[in-house]
Amino acid sequence: MDFILNEEQEMMKRMAHEFAANEIAPYASDWDHNHVYPQACLDKMHELGFLAIGVPAEYGGPGLDHLTQNIVAEQIGWGDAGIATILVGSTLLATDPINAAANEEQKKEWFGRMVNGELAAFCLTEPGAGSDAGGISTRCKKVGDEYILNGTKQFITNGGTAGMYLVIATMDKKLGSKGMCAFMVDRDTPGISVGKVEDKLGIRTSNTTEVIFEDVKVPAKNLLGKEGQGFYIVMKTLDLSRASIGACATGLAQRCLDEALAYAQMRTQFGKPISSFQAIQFKLADMAMRVQASRLLYYEASSLQDMNVPRFSKAASLSKGFGGDTAMYCALEAVQIFGGYGYTRDYPVEKLMRDAKIFQIYEGTAEVQRIVIANDLLKG
Repeated sequence: MDFILNEEQEMMKRMAHEFAANEIAPYASDWDHNHVYPQACLDKMHELGFLAIGVPAEYGGPGLDHLTQNIVAEQIGWGDAGIATILVGSTLLATDPINAAANEEQKKEWFGRMVNGELAAFCLTEPGAGSDAGGISTRCKKVGDEYILNGTKQFITNGGTAGMYLVIATMDKKLGSKGMCAFMVDRDTPGISVGKVEDKLGIRTSNTTEVIFEDVKVPAKNLLGKEGQGFYIVMKTLDLSRASIGACATGLAQRCLDEALAYAQMRTQFGKPISSFQAIQFKLADMAMRVQASRLLYYEASSLQDMNVPRFSKAASLSKGFGGDTAMYCALEAVQIFGGYGYTRDYPVEKLMRDAKIFQIYEGTAEVQRIVIANDLLKG
């Protein structure tokens, strides 16, 4: 497996990093502190095509492979984890199930809207169903040529800002995962409302809300795949998106290392830079080892996806699990290297620490990733 990036990948990496360094990182702390939704930044991302990186070329997108998409996600994650979450929650979490299950008419409609700048939201999690994706309660009932949706989704990224929702519902909870369906739903459909807007510890630039469905009439043509295929679509989507989250986490971890290295070379104690002390050098070296390992894990998972390997759940969970742990580890070490300054808003590492925690929670907790990995190992 060759991890030397090709010319297109190097170009996309460079373009995304320059954007993150110039248009995101200098403003991210202010956006976080003042609860600013970065719409102007997202508009610029749309102009550059970043908000449609998961859309195939034949539908107006850039037609990037998964590895290149995730290379972009890493660089945006370097700038701000909240904006990276907006990106992954829309252009990757929503495009993957459309690619996997939509018919031609559906792809033209929904991909076309993404290319035109609309955000999407992946509506799976509920108050009573997080890690247990098969335990959802949102109901769908077929009535004529429509489905009626009722239920509440929780912790939905882009819930209040998306123009379209990908909604997972069940026809009969007694059927468990076999009764689940996936729908594309227009945000303006009567009966849809946005509930509580979450006030989060980190990734505060992203919009996270409840989405409530009350007798929402969805045309039958908006069903993705067939009835009962919803759980399959969810599992395939999560496998794909976990490598993307691993990439975003790697970006944050790299930012922690960059900030800590620069500070250690500048900060003097006892008449010399603290980077000359072995205790600090070991911290920097440990961070660097973890960052590179995390990057290679998401490279591997992404490459397996691009090779259409039938089973890559373990690789995706290795990427997401280790990436999340690496982001948290590097953030804590960065704060420690900064000392008292790291605990203040004068420097970005306190925000990086708050942002890092989410990577051990969403898209399957750190514990869920270990369950997936262990199950694969035990199967032999």
